[in-house]
Formats: sequence, structure tokens, C-alpha cells
Amino acid sequence: MSDDDIESFFATLAAANPQPQTELEYSSVFELLAAVLLSAQATDVSVNKATRRLFALAPSPQAMLELGLERVTDLIRSIGLFRTKSRNLLATCTILVEQHAGQVPRTREALQALPGVGRKTANVVLNVAFGEPTMAVDTHIFRVSNRTGLTPGRTPLEVEIGLLARVPARYHVDAHHWLILHGRYVCVARAPHCSRCAVRPWCDHGRHLQSSASPHGHPDRP
Repeated sequence: MSDDDIESFFATLAAANPQPQTELEYSSVFELLAAVLLSAQATDVSVNKATRRLFALAPSPQAMLELGLERVTDLIRSIGLFRTKSRNLLATCTILVEQHAGQVPRTREALQALPGVGRKTANVVLNVAFGEPTMAVDTHIFRVSNRTGLTPGRTPLEVEIGLLARVPARYHVDAHHWLILHGRYVCVARAPHCSRCAVRPWCDHGRHLQSSASPHGHPDRP
């Protein structure tokens, strides 16, 4: 994608969804952190079903610790990797209580020092909770960035660095939401819905399909 293509790409996504939001349910920064930690290799829908019960009983790190490992494990049993995640969540709560007065830290270094919190999770918390212009590259963003030609990369970190370099600064805060939602509902993994894609005119994959469909190997003209 050219710089002009990227501007048009994000302007179109912004016009369609001016205030994109995460689909994870939470009512505090701690609940956001916990939900994102639990969402690895799981759908937001499955996480929300579990956390509605979990957060009603334990809306703070101290309350989560008081709930105990066995009860937390039972409450999130429907989520993939629930045993590992419950241990990481309780270990994270211990650090939050003992080192951060029960508050979620605002730096990447401190966040990534928490058990079960990697770069992507830290980026989500920094962006959603604190408004930092980060790019949380999950499987959806990785796929969309490579398929569209937005910022091709071999690793999530390469894609993240590319996005921060190429996406206009005014779109940084919301860009990862737009890309996740686009990958989740339109630019899906196996059969992307190109026929109803609003950003197809600026997408390398979409333009390739259009060119291939033309009898002369060029985009159709009126």
C-alpha cells in the first residue's frame, strides 16, 4: 500500500466506526487486564461469559486472591488453557497487591513483568485503559496487515513496528480496534468477504482479485 492508500484505508474505517471499542466486557482497568490475560487463544465471547460471573465475585486483585485458585479455576473452566490462566491470574494479583498497591501499572515494563502478560496484552491495556498509541498485534491484525499489504511482516513485532511507522498518527489510538474488527468480521482467515469490504479499493488482495476477474487481466472499467 502507498501512503495515500493507507490514508484512504483508515479514513474509510474511521467513517464507518468513529469510536471503536474492544468487545471484551470490563468495568475497571483491573478487569480489563484480567479479561485480556484470559483471552489468549480464546474468543471474546467465551471470555465474557466466564468473566461475568468471575468479576461479580472478584472485581479487584485482593478479592480475586480471597476467592482462591480452586474457585477461580472452576469459574473460568470454559476458557481454553484455564488451569494455566488461573494460576497466572492469581500470581498477577499477588504482584499487583504487593508491589502496586492493588493498581494496574501504566508502564510496559511493569505490565510485562506480570505472569501471563506478554507484549500484546500490555499493548491492549496501555491503549484501551490509558489511551496510549499502541498496536496490539493479534492473529487478526497480523493477517490483515499482511493480506492487504498494509504492513507486511514475518512476526507480530515486525507488523507492530510497521504499523506505528506507516499508519498516520491521528489514527494510532483506534487503529488496532479497526483492524481487529475488520479481521474478525470481514477479512476473515479462510474466505475473506471481499465483495462487501469497504476498504477493498486500497487492498493489495482486493485489487489482485479485481485484476484477475478482468478478461484482459486489468481492473474492469466502465
